[in-house]
Amino acid sequence: MGADRAEKLRMLEAEIGYTFSDRGLLDTALTHRSFINENSEPGIMDNERLEFLGDAVLDLCISDLLMQKYPDFNEGQLSRMRSLLVNEHPLAAMGRKFSLGGYLRLGKGEESSGGREKNSILSNAFEALVAAVYLDSGYNTAFAVLKKLFEPLLDRGATDMLFRDFKTQLQEVSQELFKTIPRYSLKNEYGPDHDKTFVIQLAIADRVFTSGAGKSKKEAEQEAARKALEELDIIKSKNPSHG
Repeated sequence: MGADRAEKLRMLEAEIGYTFSDRGLLDTALTHRSFINENSEPGIMDNERLEFLGDAVLDLCISDLLMQKYPDFNEGQLSRMRSLLVNEHPLAAMGRKFSLGGYLRLGKGEESSGGREKNSILSNAFEALVAAVYLDSGYNTAFAVLKKLFEPLLDRGATDMLFRDFKTQLQEVSQELFKTIPRYSLKNEYGPDHDKTFVIQLAIADRVFTSGAGKSKKEAEQEAARKALEELDIIKSKNPSHG
């Protein structure tokens, strides 16, 4: 690793409040596969294995944090809050908070197509960063770093997190891409009357995108909308003219 790269990574360490014993882990966490494809530098690896591990570490740490912070919440509430915190959009936003895109090593093609601002790349890099901290110092340190990053989001209000309006976000994106709004329909419901689960199917422009399940129709619609936002993010990435 060159001196310039090492200095740049030190700046990121200061931003996240953690100094690596093995800075090579951090470098790998920020290396996209497109960079590997275009460079024959010996010994370098992309961040996909770290991303795989980071996804699991995030789930565990955020579950742990939510269990500690909200001892009265039931399993469904905890699951919903976790899904709101660890999906692509908030993880990409967390990456932008630290200007993570500016630290990424990308191939020229990915660079020219705006890869530094793609939600998918930023969220994957953030997951890889979490794995790098975990491998460098273990669970307790990874938990402490994530608690520092995510607790302010939770402190803004658990209720807001539980009822974040993905439907409104999806309607705006759908109108931008397809000039139409999403349609929701009840696909299934099961369970006893006092504990029903609803499954909502979501379609846009005569194409079924996703379905979502929840303990109420509104909750199921929000889950379907959240999944559709991730699908639409892929479409927008493939069509940069949409902004």
